[in-house]
Amino acid sequence: MFIFDAHLDLAMNALEWNRDLRRPIGEIRERDKQYDDKPDRGNGVVNFPEMRKGKIGICVATQIARHVKPENRRPGWHSPEQAWAQTQGQLAWYRVMEEEGEMVQIRNRGELKKHFELWTTPGKDPEKLPIGYILSLEGADSFVTLKHLERSYEQGLRAVGPAHYGPGTYAQGTDATGGIGAKGRELLKEMERLNIILDATHLCDDSFWEAMDHFSGPVWASHNNVRALVQHNRQFADDQIERLIERGAVIGGVLDAWMMIPGWERGKTKPKEVGLKLERVIDHMDHICQLAGNANHIGIGTDLDGAFGNEQCPADLETIADLQKLPELFYKRGYKQEDVRKIMHGNFLSFLERAWSK
Repeated sequence: MFIFDAHLDLAMNALEWNRDLRRPIGEIRERDKQYDDKPDRGNGVVNFPEMRKGKIGICVATQIARHVKPENRRPGWHSPEQAWAQTQGQLAWYRVMEEEGEMVQIRNRGELKKHFELWTTPGKDPEKLPIGYILSLEGADSFVTLKHLERSYEQGLRAVGPAHYGPGTYAQGTDATGGIGAKGRELLKEMERLNIILDATHLCDDSFWEAMDHFSGPVWASHNNVRALVQHNRQFADDQIERLIERGAVIGGVLDAWMMIPGWERGKTKPKEVGLKLERVIDHMDHICQLAGNANHIGIGTDLDGAFGNEQCPADLETIADLQKLPELFYKRGYKQEDVRKIMHGNFLSFLERAWSK
């Protein structure tokens, strides 16, 4: 079944992890082992061949570069100008991948329809097809000014998550508190003018509610699980999910282990030891369906290789190609084929059709 993955940090992996995503996954893991700078070295699960094998023909691919002020001890760039330059380097990598025939950018309804038909036409060999990507920015700190937002839109940027981890310039993110403030409201106003999607992922509770009150454009949550099953501010509470449902949002289920099951300790807990499998993300997705009364508001947003690898994802996922195991797991829960198609790709595609019709 064709799959739409709403969150992959592809350029980050290529440039910061120094992974050539065109190469076989075993080769990438082996070359990774010469480094010890990151905890997921040698454990990557994402590359282009495995995406094609798993029929992940469209993804939302990120630019990401956090700006941290002196009082913020998190990793990040020390000025927004540096962060902006980092995102431009990531964009340059996507452009090179387009030149190599590995990827193709999707910016509007016509390009979306054309690419989906390319991948779903009988007889096409996925191994020879480019992977479509919709450009998104995770954390808006790299916008030096709002003019940089418009420049990014012209480069193909179609979704923005105003915050990431900690305090930000335009909103407060995971583990932080506080609203979006005047700068955040100005950002949302400009996003609405440009018809850029608001990604509610990573917004802290205060910023989430303020953003919902000040933004009337399209909203999704590219990669988020639910707080009712794993208590943490990174997850959505039921009232937040209900507001997103009211707004017509689609929420992508995440495969980062600590967001799937309670009690996970990074660097200590092992997926096999605790029996973590793909079916646990369905618990989160089904919870959203029960609140909605239908399967129209969930999708896939794996965040695989988002600074973690197979040491921190389901034990029955060797590579991203194993997303093809999900349909059968949904069928076992009683989901009908039409609903499963919506979950695997249809809901996000329909969302974009509506959002880009304006």
